[in-house]
Amino acid sequence: DSVGPGKQIKCSLCTKALKKIQELAGDNPDEATVAAALQKGCKRLGRRVGKLCQKLVNKYKDQITEGLENGDMPQDICTALGICQS
Repeated sequence: DSVGPGKQIKCSLCTKALKKIQELAGDNPDEATVAAALQKGCKRLGRRVGKLCQKLVNKYKDQITEGLENGDMPQDICTALGICQS
């Protein structure tokens, strides 16, 4: 997967989606809070972006949940997933 405009878009989508989910999850989220935020977060991003967000969430649910529970920043989580370049 070469680095190109598509990669940048995925990175900014991932970061945007996780920021929204992190906001919804609050400061000390547990698994249930994160799960609820994952459901709501993608819907708040609009239809097209929401679909991509949902794919991302479905694919990386465990890693995203763990990252948010650990208080990791969205950019760091997306980098750990291999979506963003460090």
